[in-house]
Amino acid sequence: MTAYKRPDLLFFDLERLKRIAEKYPFQIVLAGKAHPRDEEGKRLIERLHACARALRGTVPVAFLPNYDMALAQLLVAGVDVWLNTPLPPLEASGTSGMKAAFNGVPSLSVADGWWIEGCIEGVTGWAIADAAELYDKLEHVVLPLNAPVADSAAWPKLMKGAIAKNASYFNSHRMMRRYATEAYLR
Repeated sequence: MTAYKRPDLLFFDLERLKRIAEKYPFQIVLAGKAHPRDEEGKRLIERLHACARALRGTVPVAFLPNYDMALAQLLVAGVDVWLNTPLPPLEASGTSGMKAAFNGVPSLSVADGWWIEGCIEGVTGWAIADAAELYDKLEHVVLPLNAPVADSAAWPKLMKGAIAKNASYFNSHRMMRRYATEAYLR
């Protein structure tokens, strides 16, 4: 849990989130931990808990503490959408979104790190720039696409796009190939 990741961007406008949830019910699962000396990270976690309390009864929010590799493995395999909201250009890569793609999870993310290359709008997920665009995409694209009344083939097609387009390209084979040719064999 660190400031550049902007975990509170989703909670920029709680009233709008509530209105969106009235049309398309959804839940939020957050995970993280702050470095013991990262006071801002600790404050972010406090803010996330305050937002969860403010949304109680409208949007279920679960905060999973002590984020580690085991918890990450469960999350990247069990969520419908991977949200990543770093402050550009600070995202080094975004490997969690890559791992989610291997599980057929589309991303809803800021175009930074790997998502600059990985985002094929509506095929592997969606790009966002700010809170307003995040809310617009949630309300008008993402949630309606996964709603019970939606085209039942649309979401599986999106999941397949995440695997076919992203998991097949953003993987350890590519990384090792690039390290070998661009860093070690120069």
